Amino acid sequence: MKSSKTLIAITVAALLPLGAAMAGDGKDKSGSMGPSFDTLDTNRDGRISQAEASADANLVFSASDANGDGYLDKSEFKNRAKGTTSPAPQSTPSPSADPTVPAPASEPAPADTETPRQ
Repeated sequence: MKSSKTLIAITVAALLPLGAAMAGDGKDKSGSMGPSFDTLDTNRDGRISQAEASADANLVFSASDANGDGYLDKSEFKNRAKGTTSPAPQSTPSPSADPTVPAPASEPAPADTETPRQ
């Protein structure tokens, strides 16, 4: 009887960390994934430096730093959580409408390299 109680105690002790991990869903108090702004702002200066942001592996600092000052303020951090900091799509240059500018040369067709059959 004593061995079954020991086995139960060991099983419960082994499963406790699993239950704690499942109880937390990975979201902070604001409802976003990952650490909160206040958690990342370790020096409490009201902004997150790139070194502070490195604690969150999911944070893409360069894309989140909208004004390019090297820090994330609370609004940039919130926009990152909403996914509104995606970079603008790149456009390709359009051909010039100026008739004095020559049009880009097109590539010549590849030469026929097949040997004729005899």
